[in-house]
Amino acid sequence: MFIRFLLVVASVALLWPVTAEAQIYAWRDAGGSLVLSDRRLDPSATTYAVPGAPAIRATRPVEPTVAGERFEPLVQEHATRRGLRPDLVRAVIQVESGFNPRAMSPKGAMGLMQLMPATARELGVRDAYDPADNIRGGTAYLRQLLDRYEGNEELALAAYNAGFDAVDRHGGRVPPYSETQNYVRKVGAAADADIRGSATRVKRIIYKTVDIIDGRPVVRYTTERPAPGTYEIVER
Repeated sequence: MFIRFLLVVASVALLWPVTAEAQIYAWRDAGGSLVLSDRRLDPSATTYAVPGAPAIRATRPVEPTVAGERFEPLVQEHATRRGLRPDLVRAVIQVESGFNPRAMSPKGAMGLMQLMPATARELGVRDAYDPADNIRGGTAYLRQLLDRYEGNEELALAAYNAGFDAVDRHGGRVPPYSETQNYVRKVGAAADADIRGSATRVKRIIYKTVDIIDGRPVVRYTTERPAPGTYEIVER
């Protein structure tokens, strides 16, 4: 039993480095799955499915974990603050990084929600590998994209993956890139599965209000119903 415990810990360590010096490499294989490794390998290297996360593979077998539970308070906090479905935020993190806060893609995307350096700077993210800072910035960016595409989650996810310029160039549609189309499908499926798989989660109504402060509109989101005629429902 003790030996088995050590093996589990060693496997999980691949996805959960605990020191600042640890580095995780990430890339997408030919099938579009996210591959995570503690070594820089050829993308054709043998990989193994991660139980419970069909879109993620690792370079050594990994037993199921409850990694997502560690970040659930942050997901709930920032999803509510930005008027987002927690299921959607959770799904983006699952597909982007497999809940690994030290994940780094070959293109330089960082942390749980895989923020590119330029995007992180624009969002005021100082440490993209800090879970709270990363989720705060990632949810803010996701909210911006949802507002840009009038609440259309597929277009927002496509822009999150390929950039809003790519979505706009293709007439406001999901770009015909296999990676982007697979990404939109996988995040959507993960979010829907999260809803179906949790009988204890209750979907909340999220209200959007706009206050004029110093002559400028300030958008706020809340789960508490504002005064009649002063709000818009953005999520049920």
